[in-house]
Amino acid sequence: MATNATYMNNRIKWQRPQALLFSNKPGTSALIESEVVYIPTGDEGVDFIILSDHNRSTISASKQRIETRNRMVNGMMRSYHTADKLNLSTSWSRLPSRSYAFAPEYNSDGILQPLTPGGSVYAEEYTADGGVGGAELLGWYESHPGPFWVFASYDKLGKDSLNRYTSVMQMYFSGFDYEIEKRGQAWSSGNASGFDMWNINMSLEEV
Repeated sequence: MATNATYMNNRIKWQRPQALLFSNKPGTSALIESEVVYIPTGDEGVDFIILSDHNRSTISASKQRIETRNRMVNGMMRSYHTADKLNLSTSWSRLPSRSYAFAPEYNSDGILQPLTPGGSVYAEEYTADGGVGGAELLGWYESHPGPFWVFASYDKLGKDSLNRYTSVMQMYFSGFDYEIEKRGQAWSSGNASGFDMWNINMSLEEV
């Protein structure tokens, strides 16, 4: 399914997208109301995943300034600036281990589809916003020893940026650890296996 702006708009459960999205590709950019926004491309769950805001803590951002400083013979400091790189970190407490009871199926417009064609029963949602659960996030970590693209949605002064991804950067995992706080009860019907509750700490470093 080829994703586009319509798909992403329909995937917003509330009035703005989840704060972070991981992608194998840089996506496409578009000019909307004089503002550059970024849209992931490919198939959700394969080419990109949407991280959940379910019990997510503060997203901490820190800048690392890469430069060479030398003090001159007159005592003044001179700096040769190369770049500023961003570090991000966040955590989740009691995040469900999976987003849905079954792998969700969305159509090309981002609308959740029933479990059977023409049916009225949908996969039970475990995370509050349909973003990935702990095991799905761990799967992304294990399959990405190298860099990937991180889309971020946050407020920018003087811009209507709350409902869009206005930043994209290539990053590495610099840390990832998790603990299983509570194991869920398996369903005896065989139709689903419930979920566990995970605590996750994650940190990212810009390439």
